[in-house]
Amino acid sequence: MDLEFYDHTQGELTSHQRQLAEKLLAFAAEQLQLKDNDEMSLTFVKNPEIKEINAKYRGVDRATDVISFAINDDDEKIVMDDEMAAMIPKDLGDLFISIDKVKEQALFLGHSEDRELGFLVVHGFLHLNGYDHEEPADEEKMFSLQEKILDAYGLKR
Repeated sequence: MDLEFYDHTQGELTSHQRQLAEKLLAFAAEQLQLKDNDEMSLTFVKNPEIKEINAKYRGVDRATDVISFAINDDDEKIVMDDEMAAMIPKDLGDLFISIDKVKEQALFLGHSEDRELGFLVVHGFLHLNGYDHEEPADEEKMFSLQEKILDAYGLKR
């Protein structure tokens, strides 16, 4: 999977955190059997920026931990053979994670920042791939897959 990576944390994101996010996204993409050329972006931000994004696009005037902007281009159907379809990358969308919330929530929940970061990366990634947790059955499906990916990667509770 192709990943565009952006760091808006003014140096707070560590190289370890960046590598963890990149490796975990590659692992999760493999678990979902995505194509090698599927693409997405990941931007790490601080609370003021994610609060602004949350207010602007969701109408919620507070900082949050992760925001996913999935790109759904299923509306436009182009007829092509399987070989050609495999060559065209799918843009999954954009993922924003607050590094401040990673630290706050890890402390509050009593687990490592790696576990919290992994949880938010996989959670947002699954949203980009069409999963949601609006209905109980959907929540069970998404959260079960989320735990399966995190456990298989080695970020168990």
